[in-house]
Amino acid sequence: MSSNENNTSTFQAAVDNVTGAVQSAIGSITGSTGDKAEGQNKQDKAHAEHDASQATVKVPGGTVTAAGVAKDDPDRAAGSWNQTAGSAKETVGNVFGVESLKKSGREQNLEGQQQEAKGQLNDLGSGVADRVTGTVGGAVASVTGNKAAEADYQKQHDTGKTQQRGAEHDIQKQAEA
Repeated sequence: MSSNENNTSTFQAAVDNVTGAVQSAIGSITGSTGDKAEGQNKQDKAHAEHDASQATVKVPGGTVTAAGVAKDDPDRAAGSWNQTAGSAKETVGNVFGVESLKKSGREQNLEGQQQEAKGQLNDLGSGVADRVTGTVGGAVASVTGNKAAEADYQKQHDTGKTQQRGAEHDIQKQAEA
């Protein structure tokens, strides 16, 4: 893709896209079909890298992206389970006319929604924090020449990115429902 084949980056994809557009425009102005084609090629690669950096696969209890794997906050799964159990209780209460079961189910469902949202916010917040810490720490480690620390910070950044993408994926899915 761009400078680092193994680590997709939304920012790098944007930079490559702009670079490709400029190169293609210069090729058009100067009549250089080579520059125009190379610029278009850079843009195509940038679009593919952007898509890869955004790709998220949700698995039970975690998220997998091109950057790595991250475990979900336990409140997310517990909240989802409480929503399901609460809905089931509410349905049974409706079917059999048991008002207390219906009310209990509705309350458990709402508590589950809040619990899941809390877990999503925890994952989103810690994911963003890890990305920022990883980026800043990696830059400092790079300047000081500490390759081991730079690799550790890159791992922290990548885990944070995966955690953030997983929370964003679930939040978006719920917003569309």
